[in-house]
Amino acid sequence: MESFYLSYRNSRVHCLRFGGGPAMAVCFHGYGETAHSFAFLEKWAGHLYTFYAIDLPYHGQTDWRDSALTTNDLKELINLLSQPLNPSSPQPSLTLLGFSLGGRIALSLYQAMPGQIDKLVLLAPDGLKLNFWYWIATQTWLGNRFFAFTMKKPQWFLGFVKLMNRVKLVNASIYKFVHYYIGDAEVRELLYKRWTGLRHIRPDLSSIKEKINQHATPVELVYGKYDRIILSSVGEKFRKNIETHAKITLIHAGHQVLHEKHAAELVKVLQS
Repeated sequence: MESFYLSYRNSRVHCLRFGGGPAMAVCFHGYGETAHSFAFLEKWAGHLYTFYAIDLPYHGQTDWRDSALTTNDLKELINLLSQPLNPSSPQPSLTLLGFSLGGRIALSLYQAMPGQIDKLVLLAPDGLKLNFWYWIATQTWLGNRFFAFTMKKPQWFLGFVKLMNRVKLVNASIYKFVHYYIGDAEVRELLYKRWTGLRHIRPDLSSIKEKINQHATPVELVYGKYDRIILSSVGEKFRKNIETHAKITLIHAGHQVLHEKHAAELVKVLQS
């Protein structure tokens, strides 16, 4: 496994390269995770793919010193990654692999460069349903100011979510998720930076589905049967009108489908 950095504008983007297979897979991790989340795939699928996993802005070892990430930034980073060592060599086939937040990244990147993507593998992906609160917090001036205030003084919000949990309007998984990310000052600061730093990554699902049909791009959607954060029903809705190209796989997991104990099932998806 090789660790390296891409110099991009004012930033240094940390990446991992592992495996030695003929196909190229670019991996985008979930919220609060790092490129190392995909490392176990070297053992299981390194003969199939050469994997490139990227630490997203404000994650891992990436030192992001530019404005909010854009789709054009993603394209330029992928172009830097995919330049062959031998300029006369053909570009390798490219698979995008995204887990949770990384699914939203992969969808946006596909939208921008569908002709260069051979396959989309989306693991419990974010981005297939509009999150109202995320939209308010990152896409509106007033909402963003209120978001910033809440990150500094979160007590009212924690109390509100606790009440919603007691009256069964918020399930236990969501309650624990919110309490973890809001209860600690350092974690809250990172939450604000990450949400606002990725606010421009907004996939247009109608456009993406149109391009999937146009390019006949295979799409693999993987969900945990017991996931209470991102539901497989959202994936079923996304499949409408692209059923020929998109397939859903349910595995015995919660939200954390990106784990070595599910490696055999993930390899089947990568091979299909």
